Formats: sequence, structure tokens, C-alpha cells
Amino acid sequence: MVIFVLKIESHIHFIEKIIEEDIKNGFPIEKIKFRFPPEPNGFLHIGHVKAICLNFELSEKYKCPINLRFDDTNPIGENKNFIDSIKKDILFLGFHWNYESYASDYFTQLYKWAIKLIKENKAYVDDQSQDIIQFQRKNPFERGIDSDYRNRSVEENLFLFEKMKNGFFGEGSCVLRAKINMSSSNMNMRDPIMYRILRKKHHRTGSQWCVYPTYDWTHGLCDYIEQISHSLCSLEFENRRPLYNWYLDQIFIENNNRIRPKQIEFSRLNLSHTITSKRKIQYLIEKKIIQYWDDPRILTISGLRRKGYTSVALKNFVHKIGITKRNNVIDISFLEFWIRKHLNKISTRVMVVLQPIKLVIDNYLNVTEWVEAENNPEDSNFGRRKVPFSKFLYIEKNDFLEKNEKNFFRLCIGKEVRLKNAYIIKANSIIKNYKGEIKEIHCTYDPKSKSGKKNQIEEKRRVKSTLHWVSIKHSFPIKINLYNPLFLKRNPNINFHKHINPKSKEEITGYAEPYLKKVKKGDHFQFQRIGYFYVDSKIINKKNTTIFNQTVSIKDQWKKIMK
Repeated sequence: MVIFVLKIESHIHFIEKIIEEDIKNGFPIEKIKFRFPPEPNGFLHIGHVKAICLNFELSEKYKCPINLRFDDTNPIGENKNFIDSIKKDILFLGFHWNYESYASDYFTQLYKWAIKLIKENKAYVDDQSQDIIQFQRKNPFERGIDSDYRNRSVEENLFLFEKMKNGFFGEGSCVLRAKINMSSSNMNMRDPIMYRILRKKHHRTGSQWCVYPTYDWTHGLCDYIEQISHSLCSLEFENRRPLYNWYLDQIFIENNNRIRPKQIEFSRLNLSHTITSKRKIQYLIEKKIIQYWDDPRILTISGLRRKGYTSVALKNFVHKIGITKRNNVIDISFLEFWIRKHLNKISTRVMVVLQPIKLVIDNYLNVTEWVEAENNPEDSNFGRRKVPFSKFLYIEKNDFLEKNEKNFFRLCIGKEVRLKNAYIIKANSIIKNYKGEIKEIHCTYDPKSKSGKKNQIEEKRRVKSTLHWVSIKHSFPIKINLYNPLFLKRNPNINFHKHINPKSKEEITGYAEPYLKKVKKGDHFQFQRIGYFYVDSKIINKKNTTIFNQTVSIKDQWKKIMK
């Protein structure tokens, strides 16, 4: 199989420049280390491809370790199925981690550090409700209101926090907050919550804990424990960097041969006509709008894989977008451009008719002729195949018009077209059913016009269109899933449920040439003149139905669809 990988430009992005500057200023290169920290409460999506490539490729460049650390600080919705799917996605992209860890591995240490902050009068137990706490934090232009419990004694806070840990209080009754600055213009510094009570069973620790650390308290300290040198995250965490650093300040000890992690933010990957929010995807699943997290209509990595997207195309796409600090929205047609570019190199060409209409060649004998076809004109190593040709064929219904129209170059009465890899035919008459619908198209063929045989007569003929076809008696039915945009608006995130396309998926039966009887799951094909398709699964039953998912059309359909 041919591997087609985009050559990455030689210039380095801003994160590499920061790392290079750190090395220049004396940071030991042997202590560079990265991590990828997904939360196991859903499947990874297209935005994670950018983060995965960034972290793992930097690890490869600097020949340093990289950790896969699951941020499992919220037992609600976290499970092993999501963990397994995340691992599978990373391996699909061609990357391998050096060490697998979990935030829950460090719950005991995080709890001890929380005790340390309480003893230093830098954390307190707050009995107020979440609504009151939120109200008292105010906004960046007003000073926040101190909690009535902010000045509790160290002894009382230690006593209450232990009772929180031991399960004496119910959910929502109290939290542990850091005592920082209620006047800060950065809202993240206004006494953020470090621990909350959750009476939920954890997928790894079971019922051992009923207090769970927040992301902000956990993330930087886990980076410190694992000695991550450069903690890379998306741009929405930029305002949290002062809090990340404040927490590190409380536990970091100078001159102990341990490095202090550095948080660096980059722009996230936003695509048009899609959503990546786990909460919104869960809504679509619950409302049965999509089947599951790997539905090909959403841009989870698993969904893209089931749709036929390759790791090469996804990586080429994110490489071309690059790493910047500027947020923007990439049109989804750009993603489709890269999968077309790759599939054009690796896909076998076949003929499949989606909306069949019968075509009869009146002057052709009722015999079977095997014509030769290229499997992939981009690569001769794909070889050639034999395709059965006969008197009775299927062509696409929309490839025929009874009366010719301007700019219609396909088949109509009195007009000639070429049948792919076969002959030139001319439509002479039609037969209609009792409803007035065309039942059969009757044609004649030119025996001297067979594909591959050049002659002066053929060179003078001006045939403007070539049609795909299948021999009726040799064809067989295949199940095909056609996909349209799930959302009818470029940016569906606001009121996304109002922009759902009710016709985002169409299940049809197509008719394929015999070559497709030998396919296996994971194969890629170009259905000539239609698009690229992926063998999603093969159902072994009485009908032995093969299922093909549409990956992308031959041409960019987005402008046409969105008009």
C-alpha cells in the first residue's frame, strides 16, 4: 500500500521556539517531558488530533518520554469504555506513550497537599451553596464578597475537611476553597474550589473517596509529580495559568533537583458545521439523533475512522493548519480536501450504481464479455481487473434525460455517451410503466468503439460524457450509508438542537460489480463518479450484506449543500 504523507514545512512553531529558548538558557534537554491528559468521560474528537500530534511529535523530536495521563477527577460519566476508546484512537494515529497514569493515582498526595495549604491558612472549608459562592465572586470589574467562612481557624478547617473526606456531609453541603484574592481581576483567582463532595463510585478507586479534587487543583500538581516540563493546553486555559502557577508555588521547593512545569497555550481546532462538546454529543445520543460516540456523522476520531478517514489524512490536515495562538474556524471542506487527496492515492476504483435504471443494448448479443479496467490510475501497482459486460445493464437514473437540456452532457434520446471501459452507445427509445415512469432505456452500441482501441473514426467523434454501469445479472446488492451534514448552520454551537439536519443519513441499496464480493472491513474504494467509500462491516447472514459508509464525495459538495 502506498503511504502519502504531507511534508511538514521546515520552520518551527512558537511552542518549539519556547522550548529551544529554554534549552538555550540552560534547561537540561534530558529533562524535557510531555503528557497528553484526556478526561475519560467521552470519545476523543477532531480537536484532540491536533493536541495528540503536537505532544507526541514533540516527544519524538526531542527523543523524550510522554505520558498518557487520564484526568479522572470526576467520577460522573467516567468509565473504562472511554479509556479504551482513547487508547485505540491514539494508536490509530500511529503514536505510543511511554507511561500510562491517572490523576486518581495521586489522590492521596493531592489530599496531603490540601492539608498543607489549610495548615498554612491558604485554604478553608466553605459551607455556602454553589449559587451563593458564584454570586459572591461577582465579575472582573467588581470586588468579590468574602465568604462568611473565609476566616475560619486552621484547626476548624482541618477538622471539617477530614469530616468531608470521611463522608459526614452530603453532596453540595460544603467545599474546600483556596484562599487567594477575592479582588483579583482574574476570576479564576477568586478563592477557587479545590475539593467538592461527590457520593459517586469511581471507576478505579471505587468508594474509597467521597471528596474529589477539581481539575485546576489537580492538573498542575500532577504535572509536577510526573515532572512534565512543558504542559501544553488549548487557549481557553490561558486565564487559568496564574492559578496553575499559584498552586505550584505552594508545593514547589527550589534546589531539590526537580523541575517546575511550564504551561503553554495554543489555539484549539474549531471546524465549521459541527460540534465537539461532549455534553452536546451526549444529548444527540440520548435523543437518538445519532447512534453512539462513534457515529460517522460526528467528528469524534472513532466516528471519522468508521467513516473511512485515515490517520495520514488527519495528520496532514492538522500539520497544514499549524500551531498558533490565534483562534479561528476552519471550514470542514478543508478537512475533506485532505481525505480526498489521500484516498485518491490508496483507493481501488470500482463501479457501483446507487439509483438504478435498466439499459438494454438492442444490437448486443446476449453474452458476457469481460472488459479490462484499471484499479487505480494513480498507481500501476494496483493492477487491473476484469469487469463483466452484457446486454442488460444498470446505469444511474440521473444520468439519463428523455429530452436533452442545455449543459446536460449525459445520455438522452439521440445522443451518444461512452460506457466506462466498454463501448460508445446511443439512446434510441424508452419504455415506461403505467405510472409514466421510465422503465427501460433502449440503445445501440458501436462494436468498433471499445475502450483502448484507438482509431481515426473514434478520434473524430465528440463524446462528452463517460458513464459508469454494472451488468444486471452479475451485479449484487450492497448496503450503503450516505451522509449529509448533521447541522445546517456553519456555527451550530448556539441552539445547536435547532439546526439538526433531519436528512443527515440515508440508507440505500446499491448494485455493485462482482469485484466487491471479496472486500473486507477496513477497505477503501472509490465508487467511480460518486465518491469514496469505506467497508464498515460485513454482516454474515442469509443475504450476506456488505455495509459501505460514504467517506466523502468526489467533488466538494459543501457549497452546493449550504446554498
